Amino acid sequence: MTNKPDPLNFAHVTDWVFDLDNTLYPHHSNLFSQIDVKMTGYVADLLKLSHADARELQKRFYKDYGTTLKGLMDRYDIDPDDFLQKVHDIDYSWLVPDPSLSTAIKQLPGRKFIFTNGDRGHAERAAGQLGVLEQFDDIFDIRAAALNPKPARAAYDRFLDLHKIDPAASVMFEDLARNLVEPKALGMTTVLIVPHNFEPTFSEIWERDPGNTDHVDYVTDDLASFLNSILPKLMSETV
Repeated sequence: MTNKPDPLNFAHVTDWVFDLDNTLYPHHSNLFSQIDVKMTGYVADLLKLSHADARELQKRFYKDYGTTLKGLMDRYDIDPDDFLQKVHDIDYSWLVPDPSLSTAIKQLPGRKFIFTNGDRGHAERAAGQLGVLEQFDDIFDIRAAALNPKPARAAYDRFLDLHKIDPAASVMFEDLARNLVEPKALGMTTVLIVPHNFEPTFSEIWERDPGNTDHVDYVTDDLASFLNSILPKLMSETV
């Protein structure tokens, strides 16, 4: 694992895969905290629990099932569309457009994808507010994954098969190390996006995945700077 990318190690990449929440947009925007609050409220309303009990159950489902939604579906047979609509009813103006990131993604040689455990509408609104939506070839959301969330192997297999992606010629950017375990096993290059200055504001300790760093090739707290550091060599290779 290294923080200094060698551009030559990305010369083979033809497909660039980006998580959305706390990856494409920065952790310090705190946008996901709105979704987090909505999920706690959903669990509390559904099961008539106190806020504290709902919060504890929400986080347990997230840890055990990959997402709160998957836990609620398996345990309580909820309507996923209702859940996704309600938890993504948030204020996207918290995101500041990032022209540098948009330009960097545009210049990457090959195809670009968003791969998210959220739904397409959320991804489109967030990426649109960030100013990067038009740079992507497609969005692979939780519905496209047949409601199987990362880090389940089925989600990655479905994504790779749908878009005919060679894992050995692709790279995945994620804010959760556990979501890079399967990509690394499949042969993808992996990049972990961490909060600026490595100080998360609302993550639980287990959400930071201290035991999964063996599956991380690179770490950065600034996605645009990371991409810009490898772009000159990549662009010269394609001229």
